[in-house]
Amino acid sequence: MEKKSNAYLYLICAVAALGGFLFGFDTAVISGTVTLVKNDFNLNAVSEGWFVSCALLGCIAGVMLSGRLSDKYGRKPVLLISAILFLASSIGCMLTGSFSTLIIFRLVGGVGIGVASMVSPLYISEFAPPKYRGMRVTLYQLALTIGIVIAYFSNAYLVEHASSNLPNAAFNRIFSTEVWRAMLGLGAVPAAVFLLCIFLVPESPRWLLLKGQRQEAADILIRVNGKQIAEAEVLEFDLSQDEDRNESLSELFKPVYRKALWIGLLLPFLSQICGINAVIYYGPRILEEAGFTLNSALGGQVTIGLVNVVFTFVAIFTVDKWGRRPLLYVGIAGAVLSLILIGGLFALNIISGPWILIFILAFIACFAFSFGPVCWVVIGEIFPNAIRGKSMALATLSLWIGNFIVGQLTPVMLEGVGASWTFWLFALCCSPALWLTWKLIPETKGKSLEYIENYWNQSYNERLNK
Repeated sequence: MEKKSNAYLYLICAVAALGGFLFGFDTAVISGTVTLVKNDFNLNAVSEGWFVSCALLGCIAGVMLSGRLSDKYGRKPVLLISAILFLASSIGCMLTGSFSTLIIFRLVGGVGIGVASMVSPLYISEFAPPKYRGMRVTLYQLALTIGIVIAYFSNAYLVEHASSNLPNAAFNRIFSTEVWRAMLGLGAVPAAVFLLCIFLVPESPRWLLLKGQRQEAADILIRVNGKQIAEAEVLEFDLSQDEDRNESLSELFKPVYRKALWIGLLLPFLSQICGINAVIYYGPRILEEAGFTLNSALGGQVTIGLVNVVFTFVAIFTVDKWGRRPLLYVGIAGAVLSLILIGGLFALNIISGPWILIFILAFIACFAFSFGPVCWVVIGEIFPNAIRGKSMALATLSLWIGNFIVGQLTPVMLEGVGASWTFWLFALCCSPALWLTWKLIPETKGKSLEYIENYWNQSYNERLNK
């Protein structure tokens, strides 16, 4: 086949993006269960934080495994593993008999989400043509935000329609008296769809090239990009490869890739400690502090999810037109300002009316078209081909460490220093990302992965010759 198929490329991106949907669903579904699980198991603030953040430890473990596994065995088998783990976790959380086993199944699901969070955007970036790579990778973030809003809708629906008149005692427990079980168990549906769809997509062509399977890689590239572009990509791949290249992660620590390393470590970490997941995980609780009831707080959380989805489309249609850096500058600055204003409203006790929700929505909007999607685009582009899987794993590990810190400390901060200082601290943590964008992140709009790899070598040689 010498003609490209846009439908086939979108199928590949959509299937991989389902990993983002699972990531988003798992991230958000927990928000509706926190108060319910806390009451059922009599949790204190530390145990509450552990319930939320234990899955994040699983994510960290999953990320640490996924880089080596995806470089050794391929991207597709590792995505398959992530789907199986999440499916087992959803069913296990729904049927668990104790808080301890609930934590175990949350950890299992976390491993699956950690794997998907690294491999899915990597997989998409290795297929997408340079001109539209930002848009294609941003589909992962879009799926993530859709997963979040579906979780919010399902949580709100299950709480509102909980019924104690079900004929079966087990169903009555899951859908009424302990409705958090239904919230967590619903994740089995997208996990099963993801599991089946993975069999419809091929292996990453760049991984196949690295393993010497040139004809199979070329056939896939021709089908997604056309013969002319495919031949150019294979040739550029060949020219970018060094026969003496070390395929261990130590390659990334060489001076030539030092900037890429710092970007890969700092950008994902800062994207989490800005407080995005404090709003996702603890949104109902924060809104309750602002005077909302549980039902209306969950409704407000649905609005947050919808704004997240809508403004992700801004990134989809502009990231390849305006570039990565402009979106980061505008979005990060807006996020910092919104966080400062939210803290100020809590400090001044202006909690009646819609103002806190309005500025939370402003913060979400700024994150949704900048930090959220552009982070995945950038870390999917900046690393060398030979160790992209391991490098992406390191960057995603940084993201999950930041996520874990926020998930564990937010309830303690809300009780200890109050909502105002919690949001001011998030603003303080978010602001260094402006310096990072200005000083280190190059504009990669429209550049091939091989061009970006050569860019680091050229920049390093120019610095040496000065």
